[in-house]
Amino acid sequence: MADAETKTPAARQAAAAPAQNSQVKSATRTLDIIEYVVAHNRPLVAQEIATALGIPVSSLSYLLATLVERDYLERQGRRYSAGPGLARLQTSGHTYTLADRAAPLVRTLRMQLDETTSFFIREGWEIEAIVTESSEQALRYSVPTGQRLPMHALAAGKVLLAALSDEDLDRYFAETERNSFTPFTVTDEAALREQIAVSRESGFATTSEEFSRGIEGIARVVLIDGNPVGSISVAMPKVRVDDRTEAHVREMLRKTAALLES
Repeated sequence: MADAETKTPAARQAAAAPAQNSQVKSATRTLDIIEYVVAHNRPLVAQEIATALGIPVSSLSYLLATLVERDYLERQGRRYSAGPGLARLQTSGHTYTLADRAAPLVRTLRMQLDETTSFFIREGWEIEAIVTESSEQALRYSVPTGQRLPMHALAAGKVLLAALSDEDLDRYFAETERNSFTPFTVTDEAALREQIAVSRESGFATTSEEFSRGIEGIARVVLIDGNPVGSISVAMPKVRVDDRTEAHVREMLRKTAALLES
């Protein structure tokens, strides 16, 4: 039997075909569901959609849940109707919020890495995750949304500190109390300034167990028109981090930030 190294290109393409066909089928079904629901001027129950489109109920449940989560459908009890997300697709790009722009990129990055990925903005001397996608692995870290978090203890915050002007950075150190969350939290001004200097050179920041034990973070600043608008971060258990993984995460963060910046 041919192994991965000896298979011909045609054989490898044939082996990949089932997975590709499955993805295409799922995408087609998703579009069919949207079109069917929109075409009816009334809410529809799942069984009606399943019967009309010939989709197994087990598969339909997952697709409907995803469409509701993304606001393309609305659910009221057992019935589904068109959601506000469909109208949003028809608006011009300049009406999209920063969270709208970041969400699909954060989601894609999480799917590529299967690690918790978030987009943070600065609120005063704190940061807040406005978009976050949790890893689906059993051992994972979850980032709370809508909660203010300290800049000095998270990679997403450190990289935004590095984006401050020297004057604002001096104000930050004069106006904040930097608490320790673990034995590894860096609170000393001189040590933090050293980290910030490195981050200014690279555009990245890292933390190791500074906010949560066993968790490492890597973050990249996002600049739009030269202004720091936020940061994208990946948080993962320390046991899954090595030099190769960190280099890969940095490259993916760089590419994702570039897409937002463009």
